[in-house]
Amino acid sequence: MVFSSMEFLFRFLPLFLLIYFVTKPKYRNVVLLLGSLVFYAYGEPIYVFLMMFSIIFNYSVARRIKRFYDIEVYSEIDCSFERNCWLAVAMVFDFGMLFIFKYINFFIEIINTAAGTKIFDSVAITLPLGISFYTFQITSYIFDVYRLKYQADKSIIKFGTYVSMFPQLIAGPIVNYDEVKPELDHREVKADDIERGATLFVLGLAYKVLLANKIASLWNDVQTVGPYGINTVTAWLGSWGYSFQLLFDFMGYSVMAIGIGLILGFRIPENFVDPYMAHSLTDFWRRWHVTLGRWFREYVYIQMGGNRKGKLRMILAMFTVWMFTGLWHGADWNFLIWGLFLFVFLLMEKLFLGKVFDKVKVLGHVYMFFLIPISWTIFNISDLKLLGLYLKRMFGMNIEGSVTTHAMDKLIMLGHTYWWLLLICVIFCTPWPRKLIEKFYKNWVCKLIMLALFWFCVYQIAKGGSNPFLYFRF
Repeated sequence: MVFSSMEFLFRFLPLFLLIYFVTKPKYRNVVLLLGSLVFYAYGEPIYVFLMMFSIIFNYSVARRIKRFYDIEVYSEIDCSFERNCWLAVAMVFDFGMLFIFKYINFFIEIINTAAGTKIFDSVAITLPLGISFYTFQITSYIFDVYRLKYQADKSIIKFGTYVSMFPQLIAGPIVNYDEVKPELDHREVKADDIERGATLFVLGLAYKVLLANKIASLWNDVQTVGPYGINTVTAWLGSWGYSFQLLFDFMGYSVMAIGIGLILGFRIPENFVDPYMAHSLTDFWRRWHVTLGRWFREYVYIQMGGNRKGKLRMILAMFTVWMFTGLWHGADWNFLIWGLFLFVFLLMEKLFLGKVFDKVKVLGHVYMFFLIPISWTIFNISDLKLLGLYLKRMFGMNIEGSVTTHAMDKLIMLGHTYWWLLLICVIFCTPWPRKLIEKFYKNWVCKLIMLALFWFCVYQIAKGGSNPFLYFRF
């Protein structure tokens, strides 16, 4: 069940909100926990038990870590070894589950390739929805309890609600526990928050249904022809089409999550800050998937020394972060190449290029105009041979056996079909549309526009077509 589905919009969400708001505030965490489990079980009737077990296990470990801190306070017993052991147990379990479900077949492939023969058979296993996201949330909680950033919560209901909260369960944002703990303890749902939350939900729905789903056809058209039948301009056009699709797909989900969170009384952190307005790749990754970048910065980069222990340690930390950032998105070679591609450019910016782009931002924007579609092309095409051919076409290199007699006709057709949609995407990449909506969301004209936008989205959903969120597979 996805946010942009008829089941969610007209069955799950209205029924859940009705139950939620007629329930006394002190029982709303229970309602939210049960509702979130039902939401998850709709798509994962088996793996919901894996998530429930993970909640119980990590709650118990966190309480155990806290107990050893309490013992150390009231006695002279040094419990650091026990705390470290329980931290290790939690990390082995959480990342072990992620490895088994997401990476086991990738590593079997590597072993078989290295051996030159088939030593192990691949495992028939499917990837549980949202496991990458809720694993990172859980591990951030365990790390923070271990570091005494806050106390392990006594209530398994609150902890379970934090992990499984359906607005951001499947595709983020990745929320730190201290960001929602005040609302888990006590929250008031105000009319203004409901109004603003509903506005954001409709805006996110429009991003997904009217922009991401529509511009997806551009990339699909280019892929149908393939690198042998397109020219350089068409290849760039297709890559920009996918870049816009990915942005509005993922940003649309995040904005809807923030909107539903407001309706329920939670302040879920922003995950996108106009990333395509960035003037460097460093700036881009401060704006794109903000909560994922924060997780890697706090729990990997800084823990490895960051900028504090010399240039070589910094380079090693950056390499580690971006290698795992690539692998976090998927168990395939193109994701690893994508992560290392980002590492190379980010390192160059860290060493010398960043100062240039900070001073001459126009030059940085031109640089990003080309770098963004290249990076997302690597991210998207898992067939390395096809990826190589497509990149060659983007850079105007000859491809043996290519037939581009009608490439210009195809380009003209694509431009005629998609120019207006590309223009709208460019406009909505800027901060101004959302700023205007958030400024005037109380105005009756804006309300009518958002209402019309909602029903137009419903009409488009009812028409059918491809609708799944791209980030569900990562």
